[in-house]
Amino acid sequence: MELVSLDRIHAARKLLAGVVRHTPLELSGVLERLHGTPVYLKCENLQRTGSFKLRGAYVRIHGLSEEQRAKGVVAASAGNHAQGVALAASLLGCQATVYMPTGAPLPKLAATRSYGAEVHLHGATVDEALHEAKLFAEKTGAEFIHPFDHTDVIAGQGTIGLEILEQLPEVRTILVGCGGGGLVGGVAAAVKAIKPDCRVIGVQAEQAATWPPSLAHGSPLKLPEMHTIADGIAVGIPGEVTFAHVSELVDDILTVSEESLSRALLMCLERQKLVVEPAGAAAMAAVLDHPGRFPGPVAVVLSGGNVDPLLLLHVIQHGLNAAGRYLSLRVRVPDKPGSLGALLTRIGALGANVLDVEHTRVSGALALGEVVVALNLETRGAEHCQQVVTTLRQVGYTVSRQL
Repeated sequence: MELVSLDRIHAARKLLAGVVRHTPLELSGVLERLHGTPVYLKCENLQRTGSFKLRGAYVRIHGLSEEQRAKGVVAASAGNHAQGVALAASLLGCQATVYMPTGAPLPKLAATRSYGAEVHLHGATVDEALHEAKLFAEKTGAEFIHPFDHTDVIAGQGTIGLEILEQLPEVRTILVGCGGGGLVGGVAAAVKAIKPDCRVIGVQAEQAATWPPSLAHGSPLKLPEMHTIADGIAVGIPGEVTFAHVSELVDDILTVSEESLSRALLMCLERQKLVVEPAGAAAMAAVLDHPGRFPGPVAVVLSGGNVDPLLLLHVIQHGLNAAGRYLSLRVRVPDKPGSLGALLTRIGALGANVLDVEHTRVSGALALGEVVVALNLETRGAEHCQQVVTTLRQVGYTVSRQL
């Protein structure tokens, strides 16, 4: 299969001028201190529609003939590709129909409709929505716009690689979150053509990691199931076109845990002042997991920022827990006046902040004359958590930690 050429990516760059934003590349002081080398963040979360997807969608739809555009376009997505297709179609004067999983985040659903697309909810996964979108294309003649497996899409996403090389010519490692492979394949196609010694590394959620087994097998393999907060990169099987690019051009694929994704999102919020969705934070999660591993300067692509506020609340809590900033305990205390007050006073003296308390006498494990107190505490880190638990046990409390 012929890979996307540098000339095609440059042509996509010209086409996208005035359509997409030239997103900033920001130095991260906290990651630089962690790695001992400069680490920069490519902020595609600040792109129009909130992710990189507009780039590939616009190039793909622009490449259609007037007759094809008159019949409309159809796509399937958990949200980011949906918004990219919806806006691109609106800018190019054609009707977009988008299929989204029934559990798609409401903000992404509302945004897609606001760009003028007709949205249908179908199936529990993106793969099921994809199947329905293809059936719609067969019935109506609308052009199916694949979220990643097309050379025009890869060329559009590759323009991010050109921007990084212009903003940071000395870059030695680029980390990119990957689902279907359109983004990492496009970035690699651009970067390897200009600077072949620069390493391009893809990052997947380990609970939706189709690339490692597919690459080991030598062809795309379908995952039997996926469970991850990173819905934007939860793709069940790579495409044939993206597989050719990733297998040929990408230096490595790493996986990150749900805890690492949560921690990365939390760091983006707290330290970088950036709203990033879990899928968009995958590359940063790899940087946090492997301090000092990547030759610098390092560029980290933050691919999207379209996060459901309810999911954001959950992820923040998960990230606080993973970072040792949040501690849940169950403590047995005597069932007598003053016991709860004494426990809370002890916890306050240890410097932990009590977020909420539940006091109950109903438990089969309790001895007569005991109650259990469930506590959620704000703490200063893993060492502080251990100090709180150890001290409470030393003074006689029966303590169990809750995950």
